[in-house]
Amino acid sequence: MKNPIFCQALVIRLAAAMAIGATLFSTGCETVVGPYPKEAMVPSPRVRLAPGDIVRLTFAGAPEWNQSQTIRADGRLSLPQVGEVRAAGRTLPQFQSEVEGLYESELTNPNVLVTLENGVMSVFVEGAVNKPGKITFNRPMTVLQVIGEAGGLTPFGSFKKVRLVRLEGGQNRVHVLDLRSAVRGTIEPPATGPFYVRDGDVISVPQSAF
Repeated sequence: MKNPIFCQALVIRLAAAMAIGATLFSTGCETVVGPYPKEAMVPSPRVRLAPGDIVRLTFAGAPEWNQSQTIRADGRLSLPQVGEVRAAGRTLPQFQSEVEGLYESELTNPNVLVTLENGVMSVFVEGAVNKPGKITFNRPMTVLQVIGEAGGLTPFGSFKKVRLVRLEGGQNRVHVLDLRSAVRGTIEPPATGPFYVRDGDVISVPQSAF
């Protein structure tokens, strides 16, 4: 006959495990452990414009207005004839369409090509690094390079099981990375190449177990 106290404890443990599982599921997080997805091994273009980005505007109907501007901290640009226009938060196609609409009454040919000359991206690094916080850059960077920008590991840091949280398809996805082979300059399973960061990624560097 089973001990009723043992059975009660088992039920409590099962209930607690189910509650934890439900909580993790409700947060929309999914953990992925190697190999690296193919799309992570190539630099990703910026999706939305942000302050600090440099955009090029080419006016088909008024070449003398062609110019490059840096999006200000307030997210705006100052355009010829139409004045202040908000750019931050728009995708390039959205912003181009908005600009062309503003020039319909100003130009016979209102076509305006908007291109990104120099985009600013930022990620957050936390955990066992010497300079945790926000890292801003304007060129493609890998997770390993970003950790270097954060001052590298503390004496207790570890390149094993580095966690990268990324918003993908409306869901927070956690990628667990083993960067030890990359530090050694080799490519070993489960890694199959560099892992490039994207704007808004959060990187957490663990402490060594000993």
